[in-house]
Amino acid sequence: MNAPLSHYYIHTGHNSYLTGNQLSSDCSDVPIKEALLRGVRVIELDIWPNSKKDDVDVLHGGTLTAPVPLIKCFQCIKEHAFVKSEYPVVITLEDHLTPDLQAKVAGMITQTFGEVLFYPPGSECLKDFPSPESLKRRIIISTKPPSEYLEAKAAAEKAAAKAAAAGNDLKRGASLAPDEEAWGSEVPDQKGAVAEDDKQNELDENNSNEEEDVEESKCPQNEAPEYKRLIAIHAGKPKGGLVECLKVDPNKVRRLSLSEQQLEKASVTYGKEIVRFTQRNILRVYPKGIRVDSSNYNPMIGWSHGAQMVAFNMQGYGRSLWVMQGMFRANGGCGYVKKPDFLLTTGPNNEVFDPQHKSSVKKTLKVKVYMGEGWYYDFKHTHFDAYSPPDFYARVGIAGVAADTQMKKTKTLEDDWIPAWDESFEFPLTCPELAVIRIEVHEYDMSEKDDFGGQTSLPLSELKKGIRAVPLHDRKGEKYKSVKLLMHFDLV
Repeated sequence: MNAPLSHYYIHTGHNSYLTGNQLSSDCSDVPIKEALLRGVRVIELDIWPNSKKDDVDVLHGGTLTAPVPLIKCFQCIKEHAFVKSEYPVVITLEDHLTPDLQAKVAGMITQTFGEVLFYPPGSECLKDFPSPESLKRRIIISTKPPSEYLEAKAAAEKAAAKAAAAGNDLKRGASLAPDEEAWGSEVPDQKGAVAEDDKQNELDENNSNEEEDVEESKCPQNEAPEYKRLIAIHAGKPKGGLVECLKVDPNKVRRLSLSEQQLEKASVTYGKEIVRFTQRNILRVYPKGIRVDSSNYNPMIGWSHGAQMVAFNMQGYGRSLWVMQGMFRANGGCGYVKKPDFLLTTGPNNEVFDPQHKSSVKKTLKVKVYMGEGWYYDFKHTHFDAYSPPDFYARVGIAGVAADTQMKKTKTLEDDWIPAWDESFEFPLTCPELAVIRIEVHEYDMSEKDDFGGQTSLPLSELKKGIRAVPLHDRKGEKYKSVKLLMHFDLV
């Protein structure tokens, strides 16, 4: 834990204050608490003037979400930040405030966090990122340098217009790309789970509620200096397009944000440049704007390019969230996972890893599913079938780079609370360093959708060989009391 922050994947939340969907759910400190207790280390807060313009609320701008006072969110972070992990918590602020309110926020931050707050001397950008070890039990603020409120207001109006356009397209039947399907097929889509129809690009190109969509201000006379000096990780998009954004400055480090759609498009042409950028700087990836249902996306495209902050709707659902939870079970669940060496090193001619390069198979994972038990104790006996024992089957596979992503399934065993499948599977891996093992159990239903019987995801990097009892979790990631599988793992 002694390398710079940029050398780690960091467990990152998106719109961390929302209790449900992105358009009409309540804002609250409760999901912030829940995220921190799960080991999330990056909390995002959208800050706006309240209705009287004399205080600051947290809400999703341009929507019907009910606000929560900013101070309540800060107090929640202070109370729960280091319960699960002692490693630093980053607060990313999406700022839509006037300079006087920025000054008020600066007072809130210093009074709430006091000596726990980390910020560099003066208001300059950091030359290099400190290590997680050196920042234990510290709070870090990250946002763009202060800008005029009118600029932020213009961005909010632009966002509202796009949200309205998105709503109209959705009413006409545009897909929400439900996350339940992203990892679901036995035959994977080799183009990647986040591929979308080009006709939606205009909608997805930007979520203008993200702070970097307002370029850094050229009006220093309107800045609140006491606010600016608290910003330890500077964010923003330099003028000049993506090429300028990805330039590495030897004298300072910063954070850049791209939507999942922007990253997918950029990775086709600028894959190596993104990797080089993330060796020193921080890249944050956030869900595209039309994920109004708080679904998530395939995190692997971000991780395979070195993106540290792959921001997820932690109040969301589905297989991508299970993979995120699996990745951050590594390293003791502390919220920081060291990136693979190939993403951090440069060659003798200053070359870096090319994510577009097709690798050969490096390792083969061998998995045997012996049996499962525990449903009889954790579920009502009529939960799966009213008049007979359940018909269970298991699914086992890999979430990883496109070449490695696949799922396989066992046979279905009828009328058995303790199924004994005794089946073996092999998974050739071109990039085992990023592989996450996915395990699911379902109950076959002839007439309706199969019933859910548990899931887990495990980081291959820490998988121990041999026979293991693997506990399963519910859809939200809570561990069942009794449900587990007996499995054998081998990596050759």
